[in-house]
Amino acid sequence: MQRPLKITSRDFVLTEAIESEIRQKADALDGYYHRISGCEVTVHAPAIKHHRKGGPFTVGIRLTVPGKELAVERQAETELSVAIREAFDSARRQLEDYVRELRDSVKVHEGAAMGRVTRIEADLDHGFIESADGREIYFHRNSVLDGSFDNLQVGAEVRFTEEEGEQGPQASTVVVTKRKPPGSSKHS
Repeated sequence: MQRPLKITSRDFVLTEAIESEIRQKADALDGYYHRISGCEVTVHAPAIKHHRKGGPFTVGIRLTVPGKELAVERQAETELSVAIREAFDSARRQLEDYVRELRDSVKVHEGAAMGRVTRIEADLDHGFIESADGREIYFHRNSVLDGSFDNLQVGAEVRFTEEEGEQGPQASTVVVTKRKPPGSSKHS
C-alpha cells in the first residue's frame, strides 16, 4: 500500500491482538492487488467492558485503488473477529472483481490501433503517438498501463485505444509492445 493502513475505533479501545488481526488481513489484500493506494478500517462497538464479545460490532473498510474506491461494512452480533473476517472477505471479493474488470478492459481487441511514440514531454506528464495512418495522437501519463510512463522512450512501438478528447484524438490506454530501437534517445 502506498499510504499506511489507518485503523480507527469508535466507542472503545482496540486490543493489540485485534489490531494485529486487522493488519494481517490488510496485508493479505495487498497480495491480491499491489496497487492499493490506501486502506482505512473503522471498528464500531458498544461501550462495553469486554471487547471481544458482546456486540453488535460493525467493521467498515475503505480501499482506494486507481480510479475507484471500494467500500464494505459488515456487522456481527456477538464476536468482533467474525465482523472483521466477514468485512475483509467481502473487501477481497470486491478487489478481485475490480481486478477482473481491469483485465477485461485491457484485453486486446481486434480494433486496437498500433503506433510509435514520437514525443514525450515528461515534465508535462504526456506524450504523442504517431498512428499507422500518420496522425498524431495525444496520451497522458495515466493512460500508459503498468505505470511504465517513466520508462517509455521515443521510438517505442505501442498498441493503444483511441477516443475523442477535448482537443482532438487521444489514447485512453497505451501498452508498450516493443521497446525503442537501439541508439534512440529516451525523451525529446
